[in-house]
Amino acid sequence: MTDEALTAAPLEKTFQPENYEKTLYERWEESGVFQADPARPGPAYSIMFPPPNVTGTLHLGHALTFTLQDILIRWRREKGDNVLWQPGTDHAGIATQMVVERMLDREGIKRQEIGRSAFLEHVWKWKHNYGGTIIEQLKRLGAAADWSRERFTMDEGLSKAVRKVFVQLYREGLIYRDKRLVNWDPAFRSAISDLEVENRETKGAMWHIRYPLADGDGAITIATTRPETLLGDVAVAVNPEDERYKALIGRKIRLPLVGRLIPIIADEHSDPQKGTGAVKITPAHDFNDFEVGKRHQLPAPTILDEEAQIWLDEIENDLAASSQTADTAFVRALAGQPRDEARKLVVAELERQDLLEKVEPHVLQVPIAERGGAVVEPRLTLQWYCDAQKLAGPAVEAVRNGKIVFEPRQWENTFYAWMRDLQPWCISRQLWWGHQIPAWYGSDGRTYVAETVEEAQKQAGPEVTLTQEEDVLDTWFSSGLWPFTTLGWPEETPELERYYPTSVLVTGFDIIFFWVSRMMMLGTHFMKDVPFRKVLIHGLVRDEKGQKMSKSRGNGIDPLDLIAQYGADATRLAICAGTGIGRDIKLGPTRVEEHRAFITKLWNAARFLQMNGMEPVAELVDLQVSHTLSRWILAEASQALHDMDQALQASRFDDYARVCYQFVWNTFCDWFLELAKPVFNSDNPDAHELRKVAGYVLGAILRGMQPVIPFVTAALWEKLGYEGNFETVRWPESQKPVGAEEAQAEIDWLRKLISEVRTVRSEMNIPPSRKAPLLFQDASAQTLKRLSNWQEAIDRMGRASEVSALQGGAPKAAAQIILDEATVFIPLEGLIDLQAEQARLEKEIARLEEEIAKVARKLENRNFVERAKPEVVQENRDRLAQFESDLTRQKAALARLGGKQGNA
Repeated sequence: MTDEALTAAPLEKTFQPENYEKTLYERWEESGVFQADPARPGPAYSIMFPPPNVTGTLHLGHALTFTLQDILIRWRREKGDNVLWQPGTDHAGIATQMVVERMLDREGIKRQEIGRSAFLEHVWKWKHNYGGTIIEQLKRLGAAADWSRERFTMDEGLSKAVRKVFVQLYREGLIYRDKRLVNWDPAFRSAISDLEVENRETKGAMWHIRYPLADGDGAITIATTRPETLLGDVAVAVNPEDERYKALIGRKIRLPLVGRLIPIIADEHSDPQKGTGAVKITPAHDFNDFEVGKRHQLPAPTILDEEAQIWLDEIENDLAASSQTADTAFVRALAGQPRDEARKLVVAELERQDLLEKVEPHVLQVPIAERGGAVVEPRLTLQWYCDAQKLAGPAVEAVRNGKIVFEPRQWENTFYAWMRDLQPWCISRQLWWGHQIPAWYGSDGRTYVAETVEEAQKQAGPEVTLTQEEDVLDTWFSSGLWPFTTLGWPEETPELERYYPTSVLVTGFDIIFFWVSRMMMLGTHFMKDVPFRKVLIHGLVRDEKGQKMSKSRGNGIDPLDLIAQYGADATRLAICAGTGIGRDIKLGPTRVEEHRAFITKLWNAARFLQMNGMEPVAELVDLQVSHTLSRWILAEASQALHDMDQALQASRFDDYARVCYQFVWNTFCDWFLELAKPVFNSDNPDAHELRKVAGYVLGAILRGMQPVIPFVTAALWEKLGYEGNFETVRWPESQKPVGAEEAQAEIDWLRKLISEVRTVRSEMNIPPSRKAPLLFQDASAQTLKRLSNWQEAIDRMGRASEVSALQGGAPKAAAQIILDEATVFIPLEGLIDLQAEQARLEKEIARLEEEIAKVARKLENRNFVERAKPEVVQENRDRLAQFESDLTRQKAALARLGGKQGNA
């Protein structure tokens, strides 16, 4: 479809998103409307992409995060702000290296064989060919980012900034090397972050092993899930208050199989209520044990190598010393065995030596590498660390003094808790893909940290041979600099001055600690200001039943499938409508289809107006309108636009969608257009005014909803012939015409009358084909005048055969409606079988009362409420509420017939 075709013909019968989305988006990109300009006037408003992994493809979490950002960006652009939405992708060290290694494996190529340089050439080639996939998918979603500024965390400019930050922090003493326990991926042979570890509940065993006392006077039994690591045990810990073991504290144990003498120590880490109350301490292979070892100044021998195979080098001296008192041949035979195989062999040998007391089934949490699926091993290694605790102070203070606000506010408490418990941040990874650490090891035994090898050589002197550190930096290190390095830091650029600090960060709660806090720490340290003013935390995307999406459940949904089937607008609107503060989002095809129905309703309304001669007026310069309907709809539109603006100001996306939905579907389509129909179809002198007002209100709707449904609104704006470039139009001003209050009171009265009549007809089962008289008792002069003004609408929309003042007493067998000062009677005799209807209502009331009792009993059962899935409990609460609402309506209907349950 060409651009000219957008405005060449009347609206098609239905809106087909695929006919518009690609054409419109390409034109938006080419026009430069998304591009930021620091010199442009207006308040600065900026948002940074949470950079998706370069390996990634669009999933529902992305669709949620980026839809919300896009809504905010489009809204603020309409409000006249100088907007920057900074896009980019993350190099994703482990994920990308894994993808490329697997690709090379299929070609029979091993990275170790081709070397680092050649391997990195393959990675860059892969990135060039496939790394932009998620960016193209975000464009399909409609993301209005400034793609001309797209960055990558390993761009040369960003890499230079990373080196500068590392060197400065090193010189300030905030980066250092240390030997500590890390999460170790034995498949990748690298340290990984906590975020890359998934704890899975697994059925295992608890082995109870007897550790003989060194003097031969008995044994102490410990319980463990890792019998293979006993080779690295350096103590047994008991609780100092545990009466069973007080007499043993300070005595020695001869470690089974190894023969090494180790002490029994007192430490509160040991829980008397768990296992036997005595625990083995293996500092090099357990995070808790590592802390116990530090407290008691214990050695920490490593007994698993980088591939999680038994490694005996660090206990060789113990084996040699114990050769007279223990049969160390078995232990030596374990060298090179994988940990799982070693476990079987150790257990069998302990059983042979009668040291295995018992084995119990045990459910435990096993740490699994998110990328690759290997079981993660705590491992003691020499790594580079950043002193996160010292960097955290200004970031915490920024939240305390309100310079950074979390929404919802309760996430601030989570942030404080995480920051209080900060451990040194391991920033090195044993990978090839990433920012290689700018440190060089000299032949003189010294370490030189500098931004370039030339600078390092200058520090060392020409006689020293340098070898660069092979490790790369943790991905979170470079992405933690994202808010200012993407704007040109360390150069003092116009962008940096204009758009930093950024306005809001939209993200999920799962990376508050890993990414959000690091941006806060590094931003406050290097920029002396916060990286963003507000952190907007959204929930998880769940399926339509409220269940977490997972491969095992088979309930995952590809957002690209939703876009292909229902369109980007419907997908975005469903996301927006479901996003409430502090709650997860339920999303699926049914919900998106419901919101496509809204798009269809809007399209049909526009098509109806086009066919009825609507004037596409972008602005109403003169608000001197005379028709009650004109004044009313302008006042309603003004209030809706105000409410939409306020909802976005408060980040209440669900409220924004609700106001849009209610105004368009209910107020504009179901009432205004229905009431305006006879005027449009007549020679009434008010027709011109109404066509003009209708065109203006529809245009205001299109502008107000452009942030959430940009494609259909742009298509309608152009095809209906509105003036001005839709991408640069401003948010419509809220303004009420003279006489708005009187008009609103009159139309509200009319809506209430027609709605009440429709409700009665529905509840009394009056066939739509049968008209009924409306008889008004005690009607005031104002009411009678309104009846005269809106006679046609009441007849048509209320299915009234006549509308008149009641002469004489109230008719028998009539339904009643109280409308202000008047009572409205609808005689039912002759319209329905009164006895049959009364019997039907009584039967339905009995059924509903039985259903209510059944569901109420279930909800009163504590076992059900506590043990059933939350979504099942909520489903029953919703059913109860619906049954109770239905019961109230049925009783009201019976009351109108004078039935016995009418006052129940």
